[in-house]
Amino acid sequence: MIYDDKSKNRLKRIEGQLKGILRMIEEEKDCKEVITQLSAVRSAVDRTIAVIVSGNLEHCIRESIEAGDGNSSKIVEEAVNMLVRSQ
Repeated sequence: MIYDDKSKNRLKRIEGQLKGILRMIEEEKDCKEVITQLSAVRSAVDRTIAVIVSGNLEHCIRESIEAGDGNSSKIVEEAVNMLVRSQ
């Protein structure tokens, strides 16, 4: 699997968002504000999943083509299934 710096940075930002949400809860901020931030985290996680799956899908397909094993359709199917399960 390939995890580039872009993916790691996305996760670090999400971690920061979660810490901020915990702080908001401890400070008893308004429910709407907390939910808004939680929704933003969920969206960020979904985007990160897509980035990781697409990057690795591209890598795996290239390897499959170079190896000449004809597994590309199976690799694409697995990637699509991962994306569907993540929803």
